[in-house]
Amino acid sequence: MSNKTFIIIFTALLFFQFSFGQITDAEKKLKEKNADTTQGWKTGGVFALNLSQTSLTNWAAGGQPSLSLNGLLSTFANYKKGKTVLDNSLDLGYGILRQGKKSDFMKTDDKIDFLSKYGREAFTNFYYAALINFKTQMRPGYNYPNDSVIISNLLSPAYLLGAIGMDYKPNNYFSMFLSPLTAKITIVNDKTLADAGAFGVDPATYDNLGNVLIHGKKIKKELGGYIRVIYSRNDFKEELLKNIALTTKMDLFSNYLKNPQNIDVSWETQIAFKVNKFISVNINTHLLYDDDIDIQIDNNDDGIIDATGPRIQFKEILGIGFAYKF
Repeated sequence: MSNKTFIIIFTALLFFQFSFGQITDAEKKLKEKNADTTQGWKTGGVFALNLSQTSLTNWAAGGQPSLSLNGLLSTFANYKKGKTVLDNSLDLGYGILRQGKKSDFMKTDDKIDFLSKYGREAFTNFYYAALINFKTQMRPGYNYPNDSVIISNLLSPAYLLGAIGMDYKPNNYFSMFLSPLTAKITIVNDKTLADAGAFGVDPATYDNLGNVLIHGKKIKKELGGYIRVIYSRNDFKEELLKNIALTTKMDLFSNYLKNPQNIDVSWETQIAFKVNKFISVNINTHLLYDDDIDIQIDNNDDGIIDATGPRIQFKEILGIGFAYKF
């Protein structure tokens, strides 16, 4: 594991430990009060829409008009009865940006993330559990400003993960799932991307003239260990985080079959600062490290690729807009 990856994981675990440790007496009383009211189905979610617009007319200082739009839908359907728990969630996100009057819209965000986790209580706060997670995107992605070559698409990539293990769930806000046996499948359904070996699949084999002899594989299978940590307070009602909704989740995966010391990391955080019933300030971040994804690096910004290899990827979206919780 690289030093940067170690620092990321160490920082994240400290954050979760700090957050989990902030259990006030008021929260404990609230937990005891609601302990017997969570039986059966509980559903809900949040829809957020952020809009930013800049208009310039005869502006002497220069600049370009711009328009950006980001939407997020996060839903859940959880079930609890006796010793059985079932957690389901679906996150959808999409964003676009246009700079200049004659330019086309560019994609800034695009995700589909579905998770289902079944648990059966083993003893207090611990559950035997099985989990399935599916991730992909909706629309083609490009390496802007070059919009002639697709670098991602629907089901290119897609990630399907299945795991069995133990889930530690001391309250409604915190969950740590540990699995020593996890299957991870990477799908690259686009033939061109598969032939290029995108997202870690085996690339195509070519002859001396550049003709394809064997097309690239569209599926990559991995077997390893997996940890998923979630901390979520999103009802704006806690004394510790009044008028602030926070959800942060981290996934760690180690491939037993290839370089198990190089851990894949996915850490997403959503923070909403409530202004009033329908207006909020939203911050979304996503830190990603995948040892199988090579990133092209241009150190001198001269258009010449100097190196390729796995790198830390980071995305941040800040917006003020409409938010509706249901």
